[in-house]
Amino acid sequence: MFEAYHDTDPEYAAILDKFAGEEVPGEEGAKLPETDRWLAILATLLGCQGREAFRAVLPEALGVLSPVMVKEVVYQATDYLGIGRVLPFVDAVNEVFAAQNIELPLAGQATVTPENRLEKGVDAQAVIFGAQMKEAWKAGIINRWLGANCFGDYYTRTGLDLRQRELITFCFLAAQGGCEPQLTAHAKGNMNLGNDAAYLTRVVLQCVPYIGYPRSLNAMGCIKKAAE
Repeated sequence: MFEAYHDTDPEYAAILDKFAGEEVPGEEGAKLPETDRWLAILATLLGCQGREAFRAVLPEALGVLSPVMVKEVVYQATDYLGIGRVLPFVDAVNEVFAAQNIELPLAGQATVTPENRLEKGVDAQAVIFGAQMKEAWKAGIINRWLGANCFGDYYTRTGLDLRQRELITFCFLAAQGGCEPQLTAHAKGNMNLGNDAAYLTRVVLQCVPYIGYPRSLNAMGCIKKAAE
């Protein structure tokens, strides 16, 4: 996974390969289905702005995830990280795809129109967080944008289902830190879609090598709070 460092930093590379490549994925109490594990890792690396690590693991991730799934992880990150932090990852993905002869652009995944994006986005919010979200968009401009842009433009796309989209959102928030209120809310959203507290804990454990212990422990605290 970290072959680029085997010659210059062999001892460090050995630790990384052993822990991130063998010990963590093989830990019985931390195992995830491979699709969810790679979705979580890519989303985590976006969240912590680990572009070089993202580029290093992407070829292996493509052995499990489709190109469309990878693109959807990157696109949705825009909601939680902003354009400035996501565009470099769009470039990194395009470079890896070109090296693997994956033709761009990929097939479109949009399902909404300018006329119904708010309605469809609010519907997705209600599925994730409850019927009270049907009226939340009326509370202000940013609430309307959350419904139309965050959920309407991105969550309604094909390529990933709602459960997977909430999973990667949890990872974006956990990895960037400083978003604990939103992380707790999205932990609850995950639980509403079937990613229970035990499952989210496994997600965090799989991401420990990529975001470190402090943010991982904070994420576990948010899971506990959401479960209560």
